[in-house]
Amino acid sequence: MTRIAIVTGGTRGIGLAITKALIAEGHKVAALYHGNDEAAQKCAAETGAKVYKADVADFAACQKVVAQIESEMGPVDILVNNAGITKDGMLHKMPEDNWHAVIETNLTSCFNMSRAVIAGMRERGFGRIVNISSINGQKGQLGQCNYSAAKAGMLGFTRALALESAAKGITVNAICPGYIATDMTSAMPQEVLDSIIRQIPAARMGKPEEIADMVTFLASDRAAFVTGATMSANGGQYMAA
Repeated sequence: MTRIAIVTGGTRGIGLAITKALIAEGHKVAALYHGNDEAAQKCAAETGAKVYKADVADFAACQKVVAQIESEMGPVDILVNNAGITKDGMLHKMPEDNWHAVIETNLTSCFNMSRAVIAGMRERGFGRIVNISSINGQKGQLGQCNYSAAKAGMLGFTRALALESAAKGITVNAICPGYIATDMTSAMPQEVLDSIIRQIPAARMGKPEEIADMVTFLASDRAAFVTGATMSANGGQYMAA
């Protein structure tokens, strides 16, 4: 069955893989982005997704873009909260702006986007929300107090919204990727990449498509009894009970 999906940060990296995978499943995808117009147009040309520019850290902007998407594409059935940024630094040196930017883009965006679609999902008795968290939201990471806090906050948000929504046919789940091979990680110095891979029992980085496959499962009817779950995909680097 064709459904309407929104993927935030959906034109690059893991988000682009998710956009492609949902389209391959037969869904229509609105891929949101904030800054890179060139990547957005390339995504649209390659995948057929509709791309929309919006700041997901801004509540009013989220309301506006969701209204536009629903007007042009139809009611939203699937939301993937994938947008995120990093502004790393030790806490004792971290500017206040770097804290707020990461919290608002990575965590507040989940509220903003979910708030924009949840009422419609409840009325229709169906919805799938998938939040892309991180291994560093589970275990913490040096120099990432802001990022780790935001990604950990996504997990609490996921569980609470799952409890609120289960009786209405809406599932809410989180995925915690470990280190994934994207343009961002490929730009790291080789010695840094080697040191990261040595910490991963699987002895490699993950592929964006491996995260996308998990999203398509959670977005499907096959996952109707899975909600409030945190799924890890990190090659064994961190194993949470």
